[in-house]
Amino acid sequence: MAVAVAGARDGAARPRRGQAARPGRPAGKGRSGALPARFRQERVLVIGCGDVGMRLVRLQGRNGRWLALTSSPGRCGQLRQLGLQVLLGNLDEPATLRRLGGLATRLVYLAPPPAAGASDDPRSQALCRSLRRACSLPRSVVYVSTTGVYGDCQGQWVAESRPTAPASAQARRRVAAEAQWRSLRPSHQRQRVRVALLRAPGIYAIGRPHGDPRQRLQDGEPVLQDRQDVYINRIHADDLARACWLALWRARPGRVFNACDDTQLKLGEYLDEAACRLGLPPPRRITRAEAERIFSDSKMRFLRESRRLRNQRIKAELRLQWRYPTVWDGLAPLWTAAGAAGAPGGA
Repeated sequence: MAVAVAGARDGAARPRRGQAARPGRPAGKGRSGALPARFRQERVLVIGCGDVGMRLVRLQGRNGRWLALTSSPGRCGQLRQLGLQVLLGNLDEPATLRRLGGLATRLVYLAPPPAAGASDDPRSQALCRSLRRACSLPRSVVYVSTTGVYGDCQGQWVAESRPTAPASAQARRRVAAEAQWRSLRPSHQRQRVRVALLRAPGIYAIGRPHGDPRQRLQDGEPVLQDRQDVYINRIHADDLARACWLALWRARPGRVFNACDDTQLKLGEYLDEAACRLGLPPPRRITRAEAERIFSDSKMRFLRESRRLRNQRIKAELRLQWRYPTVWDGLAPLWTAAGAAGAPGGA
């Protein structure tokens, strides 16, 4: 689908030959001075339109015009079926991003930084650079980051005011990306764009890869002993999509939000209860030293960090009510199915 370009409105008065246009009325506008409705409509651009992005479009796709960037021609049909205007471009190839400037009035950025490289995010840098070149920037931007930017908090309660202390290269790239987006402003103006940062923990939903505990329990993967175990935080993919939408409209400039639900559990507690509800054996417990020997470094990264996130700000300022307040609510169909099959502990 071609990108729309604003032009003269059909039926707009044109000056007679030799007559100057009337002052104070921009070309292409009618007597009321208003642009046609199709150009006044909000245009929302989604960068990184995977599972959460598509949920966002399904929830709010009737509000405004929606655009999505993809580097895969094979995804164009799937995205168009959702009513999206598809733009081909690659965040790792800055030259392909040049035409994005000025297209959107709102932007949701869900793409991760590169998995390797320096402690910055060249993808965010490239897109911000392209946006700055345009005559107009989005009115608001939502950047979805990660709670990993806090590092290990040893099980303490963590509010958004806590300084970042990233312990991994990936988390350091997230911190750099947050700073990049918060500083977004037009090259010729002093006023910044209204940017909100959503720091999301583990995103879950039935049907997402690793979105529920069944496979882990069936594989018999062990967990840490209780005294060494870590607290987990969760958010359902639908609730994260809803948070993105509300942040576009209600977030104050530069605001940071812990985008997590009300779940407050250690990992072992969660898996023990899930096993009971699903009629599966509970995971065996191991020491941290044993875990270091058998788990990959990427998996251990999550077992080295423990924190409990406060979420009062996102509920108060965005007036967000969780559709799934806890992981038990979000995975209720699993427990119902297990109960119907005669599994002990079924909900």
